[in-house]
Amino acid sequence: MTYTTIQLEKAIVESMKEIRKYPRQTYNELIREMIQVYKSVKQNNQYDEFLHKVQQDRMKSLWDNKDDEDWENV
Repeated sequence: MTYTTIQLEKAIVESMKEIRKYPRQTYNELIREMIQVYKSVKQNNQYDEFLHKVQQDRMKSLWDNKDDEDWENV
């Protein structure tokens, strides 16, 4: 296994200490978990964006129609 050193601001290190699951959790474990959460959120967000795009045309046809305009002018 290869290791490297990274420079982090002290505030980042303090934040990481606050979110650890247990006191002896390593930063390596914590960062690995954070990456997994990020990937999951990113994947879910892409799915939400896909659904939004698919629904846009249908919503446009429901909202942009002559009947609605007539009701607004009554």
